[in-house]
Amino acid sequence: MDASAFTGGWGMWLRSLVVAFVLQVSLVGANAAGPFGTVNVGNWAGGAFSNDETGAFSHCAATAPYANGVSLFVAQNAAGSWLLSFASPSFRFNKGDTAPIDFIFDGQEQARLFATAGTTNMVTTILPPNVARTFQKASLMVVTTNGSKPLQFVLTSTAPLIAALANCVTRVKADGLSKAGDFTKGAAKPAATAEKQAAAPAGGKPARARSGTGFVVSTGGHIVTNHHVIDGCVGDIKGNLTGEAAMVLRVVSSDANNDLALLQAPSTTTFKDFARIRDRSIRSGDSVVAIGFPYHGILTSDFTVTTGIVSSLSGMRNDSRFLQISAPVQPGNSGGPLFDNTGQVVGVVTAKIPALRIAVATGNIPENINFAIKTGVLRDFLDNSVVPYQTAEPKSELKTTDIATNARPYTMLISCNATEQAEAKR
Repeated sequence: MDASAFTGGWGMWLRSLVVAFVLQVSLVGANAAGPFGTVNVGNWAGGAFSNDETGAFSHCAATAPYANGVSLFVAQNAAGSWLLSFASPSFRFNKGDTAPIDFIFDGQEQARLFATAGTTNMVTTILPPNVARTFQKASLMVVTTNGSKPLQFVLTSTAPLIAALANCVTRVKADGLSKAGDFTKGAAKPAATAEKQAAAPAGGKPARARSGTGFVVSTGGHIVTNHHVIDGCVGDIKGNLTGEAAMVLRVVSSDANNDLALLQAPSTTTFKDFARIRDRSIRSGDSVVAIGFPYHGILTSDFTVTTGIVSSLSGMRNDSRFLQISAPVQPGNSGGPLFDNTGQVVGVVTAKIPALRIAVATGNIPENINFAIKTGVLRDFLDNSVVPYQTAEPKSELKTTDIATNARPYTMLISCNATEQAEAKR
């Protein structure tokens, strides 16, 4: 749907929502004043806003009305967080309600966030950095909240809008509201600038090659790996199935706390084979199979297969998010699938115990103590990212060779270049 001008009663309703919106995104939650200066990009209009009681700058925001009576608001607050609001006369919320909100960008990338109702007709959500980047680049966004009919937004001029709002925040924080002007002028070209900045290694030092493992969990090419596998990557993140050409992967979502990341293959790629997640808890002593690409290019170009058992149902310091396993893993196994003896995924390989540190502390070198993220944590992550994964009950036991053969079409080498600083943090 195309953006359009607004007049009459619709205009009065929208203006009241603008007031509610600036109140909701204000950092201190008091009366908001503004706009100071202007942000005018296509049909988007806005500026800088302050807290009316303290006079302190709170955020920069802009809005665009759509022909069906829906309005979209975009803001960046003084702390640098991006916010998105949707207003519609058809919404019926109680102020302060929290509701899930599902996004689909360009028919591919999906995300689930949670929004708060500022009025009965408007909800606001904070965008994680990866969703903000996707929003900037997308041309079509479909939004569903609280069982409403899907709302479709043609994102006209979104990239320059993001640049103008970021420019607004930077300039107001540096120069103050008294010098507010046209924030559209002098705004950086966001896509090109961001890519160049990301591609430049810190200190001008060359980036280092990094690799890990991932596995496909849907026909749409959603790929699970570890957050630490892609954290600090510069330039393209690539995925290779054994014997096939590399493909450039998009980052859909990432969870540093649980060390999970979701990537997606190009829309032209479909997968007939993908991993299924075990729908029943695994037990201590059960057999497991780890598949991945350790020391890729040094040991072998193919994936490796190791076996072991579940040693414990908790990780370091009784962390219940993890399994302790005896299957040997090495750098490069990170993000790979951990299977039970029927070929169902029971975890995501994430780390091995720091042997040297333990040896210094205890005088003994630990052996075969490694960790995997449990499927409960993985499923919560996939649910929040709105991924159509499949679960399965354990079937009859398979030979390890059969588990490896079945995993080949969906177990992927993940590679990128990373800065030396990023490598030092791993």
